[in-house]
Amino acid sequence: MLMTVAVCVVGCKKTDDLTHEYVDLGLPSGTLWATCNVGADTPEGYGDYFAWGETKPKTTYDWSTYKYCKKNSPWCLTKYCSDSSYGYKGFIDNLTTLQPSDDAATANWGSGWRMPTQTEWQELYDNTTHTWTSQNGLNGRLFVASNGKSIFLPATGGQFGTGYSLSNVYGYYWSSSLLIEEPSGAWCSGFESNNYFMDYGERWTGCSVRPVRSAK
Repeated sequence: MLMTVAVCVVGCKKTDDLTHEYVDLGLPSGTLWATCNVGADTPEGYGDYFAWGETKPKTTYDWSTYKYCKKNSPWCLTKYCSDSSYGYKGFIDNLTTLQPSDDAATANWGSGWRMPTQTEWQELYDNTTHTWTSQNGLNGRLFVASNGKSIFLPATGGQFGTGYSLSNVYGYYWSSSLLIEEPSGAWCSGFESNNYFMDYGERWTGCSVRPVRSAK
């Protein structure tokens, strides 16, 4: 049954610059999770959509507009490539985690903020209860930790080509981790009404970004 949540998050704190709030969910790593997506002003706001490794939203999301490939092809990567068969003219750099200059959280919110790794998304899943719910009329998942604190992730869908798709039905959130065995893709966190999963997407896809901070 769809549940309506009246309160956005529990136990939020301001960051040092008093701009963005975070929640300490008491996770084993101490990772602190932001209460809003990049580009959003409220926890249920969708915010902006980013291709993996890009730091600005755009109007068209496909290989032809992707920053780190040539010739409109997933086999012509120019950065973050662990397999020469995917690299432009055999290019390989073995970078498997986004650098700060390519991290949408760092670039838009400043030093200290970053995109979660695949491991940190899994940690969130493993150490909270997560319920499909509605907040201010928008669907998503509420993650509640054992310390009683929580975050809400709206079902933002994604951007493919020039349009939005699957919003209010699915949530897709980038990690900072490359899909090493197939570097045209990167890991993302996905969920729907009856499922939560780690998945991967083509790097050109427009997905949401929920920043994190390391424990102080």
